[in-house]
Amino acid sequence: MNKNGAIVIVEDDTDDQEMFSEVFKELNYKNEIVFFNDGQEALTYLTGKTVEPFVVISDINMPKLNGMELRKQIHENENIRLKTIPYLFFTTSAEQEAVVDAYSKSIQGFFVKPSSFQGLKSTMKTIVEYWQKCESPNYVE
Repeated sequence: MNKNGAIVIVEDDTDDQEMFSEVFKELNYKNEIVFFNDGQEALTYLTGKTVEPFVVISDINMPKLNGMELRKQIHENENIRLKTIPYLFFTTSAEQEAVVDAYSKSIQGFFVKPSSFQGLKSTMKTIVEYWQKCESPNYVE
């Protein structure tokens, strides 16, 4: 896991992207924040040989390649999987079937989007600080 890598946010809602931007500006982490509007764009980025982000935060319902499909393709790609990039779902609802499906694809977290700026900020702070403290195997290509 590259703790200095980018925080990748896969989210098609521009209002949510703006809120994420403001939250990370206030939290002032050194990680670059990279947005993708759909799973296909994110997959293209993640399959890049030199790319090793810190964490992927993904919506589920998106055009082209939804979050579940993206996660499945990432999990089946050994080059990406070996980078031990935490993959988290961040979506508007937590229906039991979606939660079970997500964890069956080896995600590392499933979060419901908070309705307030402070709620989002608190959740992002908890997520980032947790993964900054977490140990993982060193990935060497």
